[in-house]
Amino acid sequence: MSYIPRLQAKYKEEVVPAMMEKFAYKNVMQIPRIEKVVLNQGVGAAVNDKKLVDAALDEMTKISGQKAVATISKKAISNFKLREKMPIGAKVTLRKVQMYDFLDRLITVSLPRVRDFQGLEVRGFDGRGNFTMGITEQIIFPEIDIDKVNKITGMDITVVTTAENDEECLELLRNLGFPFKKK
Repeated sequence: MSYIPRLQAKYKEEVVPAMMEKFAYKNVMQIPRIEKVVLNQGVGAAVNDKKLVDAALDEMTKISGQKAVATISKKAISNFKLREKMPIGAKVTLRKVQMYDFLDRLITVSLPRVRDFQGLEVRGFDGRGNFTMGITEQIIFPEIDIDKVNKITGMDITVVTTAENDEECLELLRNLGFPFKKK
C-alpha cells in the first residue's frame, strides 16, 4: 500500500461526485483536476546582494519540500543595475504527491496564520481555469524559522488546473477546501 495524500483522497471521494452532480459531466475524465502548483519568489534586492537569492532558494526548498531553482534575468536593464543572466529570484514546480501535500499544508496550516485573514480573493483567476494568489510574508509557513529570516519577502502561488473556465476551477478549489471570500 503506497502513501496517498489526504487532499488527493478527498478529491477522489468527495470532489469528483460533487463536480459530476453540479456540472453534469458525461465522463469522469472531464472533471477538472490540479496539474501542478508553481511557487515563485522575486528578489528585487538581489541586484545588490547575491546572498538574498541563496536565502530565497533555501526558504523555498524548505517550504515546498523540493529543491528550488534560481530564476535568471532575460535582459539587462541599466536603470535597475540589472545585467543579463543575473539570478533574481527562486521558483519551484510541484506535481503529484508533493503538490497535494503542499496544498494541504497551505490550506490547513499556513493560510490561517495570516494576520487578519478574511479569505482568498476570487479575482485571482486568469480566464483559463488557473488560480494565482500572492502571499506577502513567507513567515506564515511553519517550516520557516522567524529568527533566521534576514528579509521578509512575499511569493506568488499558482495553481494550474485542467478546468476549461474560471467557474469550474473555483468550484474545484472550493470543494478541495480553499477558503475563498464570500460574496
